[in-house]
Amino acid sequence: MRHRLVYGMIIGLGALGLLFSAPDAREFGKISLPLGKVQVQSQGAGEWERALPNRKVYVGDVIRTLAKSRCEITLSTGGKVRLGADSELELNEANVKPMEKTYRANLRKGNAWVSAKAAFGEKKNVSVRTPTAVAAIRGTVYRTEAGEEESSILVYDGKVDVNQPANVEKEKEAPKPGQPGFQTPQFKLGPVEEIQAPTEVAGPYEVSLEDWITLVKGMQINVRKDGKYSMFKFDQGTDANLDFVKWNQELDSQK
Repeated sequence: MRHRLVYGMIIGLGALGLLFSAPDAREFGKISLPLGKVQVQSQGAGEWERALPNRKVYVGDVIRTLAKSRCEITLSTGGKVRLGADSELELNEANVKPMEKTYRANLRKGNAWVSAKAAFGEKKNVSVRTPTAVAAIRGTVYRTEAGEEESSILVYDGKVDVNQPANVEKEKEAPKPGQPGFQTPQFKLGPVEEIQAPTEVAGPYEVSLEDWITLVKGMQINVRKDGKYSMFKFDQGTDANLDFVKWNQELDSQK
């Protein structure tokens, strides 16, 4: 009897150790449409594995597409994130609560399309970070292109909040609501007036992105590594002819 008790304690402690040492197993979603060479690196380490249709992916996984390849990721609570060719996406967070869903990912390189409209009364925040910018939405459609020196974000529907990574990191360390020194984050709304030629207002990047800026439909922002940005109304006709854009809009129209 004593031996059984000791054995049981060992098994229990071993299971407890696995529980605390196991990687984050929260489901981010599934790869619903892999086209070409799409690979997954579990928990961001080890060998890259071929992504088969409907493969589940979890927080900590990294997904990449090779040349002439694309993929669609269906979030665990609905909504899509699609990657263009030569892209790499790290899955950082999947926090699902009643009427509030939060997903965070890091686009290390390449192109991503986010289509995640929220249900009535629901908060769905799908945030994609690039080397130079952070785009956070609450139910809308946007595209982002990641570069080491500059990233772009284009809004196709709804509104998108944009900031630079350094400012977001400062916010994490700042006092929370109810704590001494807390200050409500400031937002600036992007312009919505009609502009004939986007190239005329792309700007000299004279202003640094200090606070969150809200972009509306038809707006684009380019954010450089030094935090300076240019915001303008992009040419939707020219943009609609891009192969990656056409592919995404066709898929979105099938809903």
